Amino acid sequence: MASAAEQLAANMNFEAFQKATELHKRLWFTLFALIVYRLGTYIAIPGVDMTAFAKAFEGQSKGILGMFDMFSGGAVARMAIFSLNVMPYISASIIVQILGTVYTPWEKLRKEGGEAGRKTLNQYTRYLTVILAIFQSFGIAIGLSNSQGIVDTPGVFFILTTVTTLTTGTLFLMWLGEQITARGVGNGVSLIIMAGIVARVVPAAGQLLTSARAGNISVFVLLAIAASVVAVIVFVVFIERSQRRLLVLYPKRQMGNRMFGGESSFLPLKINTSGVIPPIFASSLLLMPASVLNFLPVSKFPLWLQPWVSGLQGQLQHGQPTFMVLYAALIVFFCFFYTSITFNPDETADNLRKYGGNLPGIRPGKRTAEYIDYVLTRITVIGAAYITAVCLLPEFLTANSPGTNYFGGTSVLIVVTVTMDTVAQIQSHLLAHQYEGLIRKSKLRGAKR
Repeated sequence: MASAAEQLAANMNFEAFQKATELHKRLWFTLFALIVYRLGTYIAIPGVDMTAFAKAFEGQSKGILGMFDMFSGGAVARMAIFSLNVMPYISASIIVQILGTVYTPWEKLRKEGGEAGRKTLNQYTRYLTVILAIFQSFGIAIGLSNSQGIVDTPGVFFILTTVTTLTTGTLFLMWLGEQITARGVGNGVSLIIMAGIVARVVPAAGQLLTSARAGNISVFVLLAIAASVVAVIVFVVFIERSQRRLLVLYPKRQMGNRMFGGESSFLPLKINTSGVIPPIFASSLLLMPASVLNFLPVSKFPLWLQPWVSGLQGQLQHGQPTFMVLYAALIVFFCFFYTSITFNPDETADNLRKYGGNLPGIRPGKRTAEYIDYVLTRITVIGAAYITAVCLLPEFLTANSPGTNYFGGTSVLIVVTVTMDTVAQIQSHLLAHQYEGLIRKSKLRGAKR
């Protein structure tokens, strides 16, 4: 017999959606916030000759700047106030989370501080975001000033204006993402990144068709790209819904003349526990040094360092072997790192022991924690291999095709995963609304009696 939750989930339909007024407000707020974000990607920073910048950007659009432009929703190509997007915030989150595992005071805040500790770490993340945004915007301002013909009046005033504008844009997006998470639907930062990627899909598709008509891309390559995108979407959905279920048994207990318990349940372990975080974190760490190197002319470095800088600029381009190796290594690292942060086997084993649950054939306590950690490590290997394959395999197909990096595995993974997460949150809101409706009806019936 189906449970009450399953019956409610089966009854969710358009009529139930119409009655969920609170969900409507959240959806409208999310849509309004994303529209504000998209409008900001069209407001250029002052003092830049957009025609000259467009020509300079076109020569590097296939490289790391093209990937940066993908995450920013085209803001980099327009040198808009949101050019840095939320990447400094993500980089700051990475640093704070890593320090939270090795720096003792922050580790105590993370493990024992509760809600107050979480708020303190979030505040440290915001402070670090300001520092990283100033550093990155300063590098961009210096690079633009040193590029001939791009800046109308280069100098200290332009650098200060650019640093202030780009840093403020990043802080506004950080605040907007937090507002979406609290008052909208879904994770705000992930939705902002997804909105930027989706905004680039239509122009990229048109560019692909134009290249195919002009004969720059063969029909076979075009069909291969379309088939790979569909295959990646299906594969991502399949893996994201995959779980390793551990059977949990609860012993029978006698209370008076009646027996209670003796039931069984499952402890679900997702194949991809870390979600979309590893490719976003990996991209953020690669974009930060690569963007600075691309904007700084090689001639500004010492003569002995110029060949090394020039080679590094070339190897950190989209589709290059060094870029792929670093990208894959960072993805694997963050898969294990983020899984270790979000899932604690010792805490899970302790909770099972408190409620009398145990895994068949495994002693409660330390042995249960070791077994859960063993299983989690094995499935994390599969999850890391899956994310790395999804993010890198399309690179081999699209690296030499102009404008097709928007169809890379990273963008598809982010869009599909964030969409699934948002749909799941919408369903949970609908389910909560139906529960509230049932509670109200039961109260009215009780009052009538």
